Amino acid sequence: MKPIVQISLDLTNIDEALETAAMALRAGVDWLEAGTPLILAEGLHGVRKLREAFPDIPIVADLKTMDGGYLEAEMMAKAGATHVVVMARAHEETIKCVVKAGKDYGIGIMGDNLGCPDMVAGAKLLEDLGCDFVIHHIGYDERRGIAATGRPMPSPLDQLREVVAAVKVPVQAVGGLTLEQAIQCPKYGAPLVVLGAPLTIDAEAFKTADGDLESSLRKICAAIHAQETIE
Repeated sequence: MKPIVQISLDLTNIDEALETAAMALRAGVDWLEAGTPLILAEGLHGVRKLREAFPDIPIVADLKTMDGGYLEAEMMAKAGATHVVVMARAHEETIKCVVKAGKDYGIGIMGDNLGCPDMVAGAKLLEDLGCDFVIHHIGYDERRGIAATGRPMPSPLDQLREVVAAVKVPVQAVGGLTLEQAIQCPKYGAPLVVLGAPLTIDAEAFKTADGDLESSLRKICAAIHAQETIE
């Protein structure tokens, strides 16, 4: 598939999220993500506002669902989300419930392998249970905690090729990527490129980063869209 650029709106204010989303779409971003901070702060209201403002744009609701899978997915689908996220560490029945809701409501299901002891096996499990996409994810707390010990910070690129090789569904790499690394993801076989903290969002304050973000995003999107995904 052709590379897709997704911006993670890891903000806690819907007005700022709407402003950032409009800017990102002008710059060439393809998908919007209601990040977990926005979901916590604004909930269904935030997703509805994004859908009202951008009626034709895919919206990912980063629920990180661990239980109550069908209801959570159903609620977000009715609010206007086109994709929801379920965790591989959830019970298999929860993942199955989210997948069923996806089929019932016509939304895409993204399975996240954050925290899996075996990240490749976690990705394969998500595919086997019916997820449409795999998010290969090294978490914020995990990265910061390991870095604080002086050990090398883990990166989703460490096992990205193995994850891509293990599944047939599209893969997205998330977690502490530099700008250059994010742009290179399609060359690893991961066509869904997500931009967020610390690329476009201030990772400490969870607010839009300073600087000429729109101009930078335009260049980033052009560089990603110009690539072919390695099969």
